[in-house]
Amino acid sequence: METTRTKSQNAEAATANEESKRIAVIAYITFIGLIIAFVMNNDKKQDFASYHIRQSLGLCITGLALGVIGVIPILGWIINIIGIFVLLYMWIMALMNAINEKEKPAPILGKKYEEWFKNI
Repeated sequence: METTRTKSQNAEAATANEESKRIAVIAYITFIGLIIAFVMNNDKKQDFASYHIRQSLGLCITGLALGVIGVIPILGWIINIIGIFVLLYMWIMALMNAINEKEKPAPILGKKYEEWFKNI
């Protein structure tokens, strides 16, 4: 009797982990994916998904800031081009962490994202 309940609890935990991973990966797929992940995580507030939603939000805001800097002629363009490649690297690493079920910050600014968006 007890093993049946344990198997059931293990199955529920595995399902919750799988859903949390799915939400975390969706958060990194464009800004619309971030909004969808935020809405999906709004009901159960899973820690793993929330962590990656915060990281993805930070990456989106960084991209927006790079876009604003890119408006400045010459120097802004140079910073924008270099920044886009750095942002792409950060995004790939953060996405790989979500896929591999690691709660690890994105390189370079990930720790700051944790600090800035801890209340989300």
